[in-house]
Amino acid sequence: MSSTTPAKPSTTGSTGSTGLDRTGLQGKGTDTTGIHGTTVVVDPVVAKIAGIAAREVPGVHALGGGAARVVGAVRDAIGQSDLGQGVRVEVGEHQVAADVTIVVAYPEQLHVVAENVRQAVGAAIVELIGMEVAEVNVTVSDVHIAGDDDEPEGQRVA
Repeated sequence: MSSTTPAKPSTTGSTGSTGLDRTGLQGKGTDTTGIHGTTVVVDPVVAKIAGIAAREVPGVHALGGGAARVVGAVRDAIGQSDLGQGVRVEVGEHQVAADVTIVVAYPEQLHVVAENVRQAVGAAIVELIGMEVAEVNVTVSDVHIAGDDDEPEGQRVA
């Protein structure tokens, strides 16, 4: 669903009945520590960040299983790429769990690419969102061999 991170309350400045730091309201400084509120990061945003991080890992040819890649190809053709394709996340109060499905380029070592994806996704979530990562599960759904899907249909030999 979403994550809610409460802002830390200010320990300085006088507060009125509204609870706002009056110092900032009177223009006597630029102290923003008196501003309270929450930040909500919704699941699709976390999935998009994880997808971008996974795509940047060397050896990752694509994200998602067969059906997701077909739908992704159609979306790419009409100019609406889904950067969260192949990524499913669960966002809690303070932690994120992610499942990433990848296609690895041959002859890359699958376990090395998977571990690199795990590290990249985890680092992106911690750095950009500021939440703890509970787990990143990586599923290798296929191996891409260069040239296999590059030939037109009429040139294949049965």
